[in-house]
Amino acid sequence: MVSKKIYILDTSAILSGKSISPVDGEMLAPESVSLEFRKSGRDYRNFQFLIEKGLLIISPSKNSISLVRKVAETTGDIGRLSNVDIDVLALALDKQKENFDVMILTDDYSIQNVAHAMGIKFISLSQKGIKEEFKWIYVCRGCGKKFDRHIKVCPICGKTTKSIVIRSYKIKR
Repeated sequence: MVSKKIYILDTSAILSGKSISPVDGEMLAPESVSLEFRKSGRDYRNFQFLIEKGLLIISPSKNSISLVRKVAETTGDIGRLSNVDIDVLALALDKQKENFDVMILTDDYSIQNVAHAMGIKFISLSQKGIKEEFKWIYVCRGCGKKFDRHIKVCPICGKTTKSIVIRSYKIKR
């Protein structure tokens, strides 16, 4: 049996200005995406238009939010993801667990990186999309101490940290 297609929209997909109207599935977005638009702006009107075309607003489960955070910690992307980004990934995970054929529409490289690590498909609308999955670590700009998880300020010397790629994996598409 063929699974029903579900397209999860990230804010970047809506901001891209591209026509989004999949004929072979449903469009979903987490409620938090709507908070990223000014009520009087063009992008908000575009968002409202998508709702009129059938975009469903659904909140992700707390369980999936927690799992996405863990995976993002593992890849090192947690410091690059907003709560909205995490909600997008969690909603995709919820629908994937329900055996839907899920595709995230996003230009956000960190969302793509975590989605790939979780086995969730994605499409980039305005950018080329990632070609490699990255594993990030954080290094203190002062003392050089390395951290596996996102830390903004080094607890040893008080300097800020920067992220660096320690491993990359080619993505097969």
